Amino acid sequence: MAHFLPFAMRLKATNLLRVSNEQPCPVVAMLRPRSGLAQWMVSERYELKPWVPTVEYTDPSGNLCQRFTVPAGGMCIEVEVVMETEDELAVAPDAPPTPTEQLPDHALMYLLQSRYCPSDKMEDRAREIVKGLQPGYAQVEGIRRWIHQNLKYEYGVSDASTDALGTLENGAGVCRDFSHVGIALTRALHIPARQVVGYLHELDPMDMHAWFEAFIDGRWYTFDATQSEPRGGRIVVGYGRDAADVAFISNYGPLEIEEMQVQVTRVDGQT
Repeated sequence: MAHFLPFAMRLKATNLLRVSNEQPCPVVAMLRPRSGLAQWMVSERYELKPWVPTVEYTDPSGNLCQRFTVPAGGMCIEVEVVMETEDELAVAPDAPPTPTEQLPDHALMYLLQSRYCPSDKMEDRAREIVKGLQPGYAQVEGIRRWIHQNLKYEYGVSDASTDALGTLENGAGVCRDFSHVGIALTRALHIPARQVVGYLHELDPMDMHAWFEAFIDGRWYTFDATQSEPRGGRIVVGYGRDAADVAFISNYGPLEIEEMQVQVTRVDGQT
């Protein structure tokens, strides 16, 4: 059953990205949000400076991807979108899990362990964290709350190779690390979970952001362990099994990101 969202917030997100390279570098970018039940595109500007031939395609998770070659010397990528989205997240404390045999086909891959989410090694930890909680939403919220209370948000602790087990060992990480831990622990309970990347209104410091969703009682619910309580004002750019699926730039050659400026503002007349 489709769950239609009562849009209540209009957000403008801008992202300026400068990259440099000595030789032409093929890339795949994931910087364009798409319309759907959870959000609606009002307007968009996507500019490459200098312009180069570009092909867009949809990946297996439904994300819009742009394929092009960054010329020698680098380029500037500018994205500006205005989106209708929700100002409050849906919560359902008593929602039961969806039985595995009733899961839609597209959700099944989010039950499996993945590169950064070795859920097959984390069931004991997950069961310990959710002990005494009702199966379903309450368990995933318990996991989100445990991460928020027990892991420290800290830059420089993790790197591109750190998985959920590494983050638990470090006791700290950033948004992508928190989401990996949440995804892995949720999957360990046989609840589909996926990583989400995009923008969050009033994120401090402002940057692209990562969180996770879990499929419960026939729909996806949002969980963000970096926040103390549910917060709306999100623009989704991509979904995936983990960070390997949702990199905003995948480069196939030497490429340096020299600058990235992200801004998210409310443009519906409210603050």
